[in-house]
Amino acid sequence: MIDDFKETFKEVVMAVLPLSVAVLVIILIIGMSSDILMSFVTGVLLVIAGMVFFLMGVKIGMLPLGESIGAELPKHNSVLFIVAVAFLLSFMATLAEPDVRVLSTMINSVSADGISRNVLIFSIACGVGFFVSVSMLRIIYNVPIKYLLTAGYLIVIMLSFLTKPDYIAIAYDAGGVTTGPMTVPVILALGIGTASVLGDKSELSNGFGLIGLASIGPIISVMLMGVFA
Repeated sequence: MIDDFKETFKEVVMAVLPLSVAVLVIILIIGMSSDILMSFVTGVLLVIAGMVFFLMGVKIGMLPLGESIGAELPKHNSVLFIVAVAFLLSFMATLAEPDVRVLSTMINSVSADGISRNVLIFSIACGVGFFVSVSMLRIIYNVPIKYLLTAGYLIVIMLSFLTKPDYIAIAYDAGGVTTGPMTVPVILALGIGTASVLGDKSELSNGFGLIGLASIGPIISVMLMGVFA
């Protein structure tokens, strides 16, 4: 536990330090007030502390849990049950994803409540849940991922001609924010856990690729919002 904490702390510091130094240099060059400087330093320390504890929680709880659930699902011999659990877990993980919350808040602030924040979050979560369920079916039936990616992005291209322009840019950002620190560990662990108990499935080729597929879901779901809005 102590070794994991030290390693995580080192990783977070190495990730935050370069950006922090760059911003600090800019603040000093511009000559901003000492209050802003102190606020920035305080914020950096809080970010480091928050990320360390968050990542420790992911390593201790989310990753093992996801793999355990993924390993147990095939034992129920029910494809419907596997799909339903995969949808529920990925849906709830997306609702809890900080990046999704940030995106929805920013969109809500610039759209003057023209795009409902809650509807947007729900739509993104549904998109992720649907495509994670499709990914689980891909693992079970050994469908090559290239076919699913091709079909998914063909749908995205077709919808781009039908949806309102404002929603196109939002849709692609929605696909990006789902690859955050909450969603990714759950989805990856779920896929690896499922592939690990299926004897004829490779954990390397079948356990990965779920994030790429999952990111298509929000793009399509938000574009559909633009079509029917």
